[in-house]
Amino acid sequence: MLILNKTAGVFFKPSRRKIYEFLGGFHFHTGKLFLHKLVLGIETSCDDTAAAVVDEAGNVLGEAIHSQTEVHLKTGGIIPPVAQQLHRENIQRIVQEALSASDVSPSELSAIATTVKPGLALSLGVGLSFSLQLVDQFKKPFIPIHHMEAHALTIRLTNKVEFPFLVLLISGGHCLLALVRGVSDFLLLGKSLDIAPGDMLDKVARRLCLIKHPECSTMSGGKAIEHLAKQGNRLHFDFQPPMQRAKNCDFSFSGLQHVIDKMIMQKEKEEGIEQGQILSSAADIAAAVQHTVACHVAKRTHRAILFCKQRGLLHQSNAVLVVSGGVASNLYIRKALEIVTNATQCTLLCPPPRLCTDNGVMIAWNGVERLRAGLGILHNTEGIRYEPKYVVPFIISVQLYHKNQSLNFAFTVKVFIDILVVLEERLY
Repeated sequence: MLILNKTAGVFFKPSRRKIYEFLGGFHFHTGKLFLHKLVLGIETSCDDTAAAVVDEAGNVLGEAIHSQTEVHLKTGGIIPPVAQQLHRENIQRIVQEALSASDVSPSELSAIATTVKPGLALSLGVGLSFSLQLVDQFKKPFIPIHHMEAHALTIRLTNKVEFPFLVLLISGGHCLLALVRGVSDFLLLGKSLDIAPGDMLDKVARRLCLIKHPECSTMSGGKAIEHLAKQGNRLHFDFQPPMQRAKNCDFSFSGLQHVIDKMIMQKEKEEGIEQGQILSSAADIAAAVQHTVACHVAKRTHRAILFCKQRGLLHQSNAVLVVSGGVASNLYIRKALEIVTNATQCTLLCPPPRLCTDNGVMIAWNGVERLRAGLGILHNTEGIRYEPKYVVPFIISVQLYHKNQSLNFAFTVKVFIDILVVLEERLY
């Protein structure tokens, strides 16, 4: 972890001349009256440079984003120094575009909110450094944002969702289940013990060399798997969901990835091709992988719903499961979760796809939520830091909450066996 202060010149720090050029790009309006709080959100946690202006009524006044996907597809994955340089090259333009589209000048903002954790260190540093320059220039409050909290609360921008609700966050870098009891009040039910599902799907896609497939050459790994799976038959391969005997709500994907890698190697030998060529059975493997991930995620989520309902942590008649993050845009996995929520009398809600992936809107909205709640608003940014591998302090482990008692309930087994049957019948 690095404390950013005035001596941290090695990290991106716009020159005074560039700041003036940046400010010169705005037309300052007089006579305008904003009745709502206005928050500028800036997101640079990974490989997308994004910014947005949102008011407290949930209106997105302006937004802009620069995706690095095309660049990283060519390199086979995200290279942190490359991502950092692309953030440096685009952040000023993206922030200016968001402000210009909103017809709001920096002086009219109520606060500036920026992702500071978790994420890639070099990427986070660019966003934080740029934000602190604006905060210092315009004397605005600064709201440091936890990336996962922002994903969890995005649903309250698009839907009228009251606390508490259950959230499943699944992406390329994260996987967790938590009960959201309020802004900055989370009860952690389960998390990935190793890698995230999106990371695993990306690695499988790279191992299958799907970037060489004519239909998948411009797609991210997860999107390529989903696309190709529609053409495959999952029954041609039998991958068992991980952690079937574990009596908790945690996830694991690295073991499954290892099994898949061995299967791919075996099929390459059978087909007499070298690594780097596309298997004739690639679509079948993609379908089987996607189905196994869907079943694993569905089972752990089902256990969490039952736990919360049994303990009275969710409304019995109006329970809500929110699914967000990049993997939430996978319609097959979403269908599996829909079957689970239907079986448990839960409402399944997902933000629109563009708000499931990293974006500036969710950061600005999280800033609005914190501004209204009076939480985490800084008027002095001395010593503010970014924390790439930060463990969330406001998320309390359910194992501590429940005194290490098992989350395996007598009625869980029968109900989930029934749900697995439904999954087998309906997902294809």
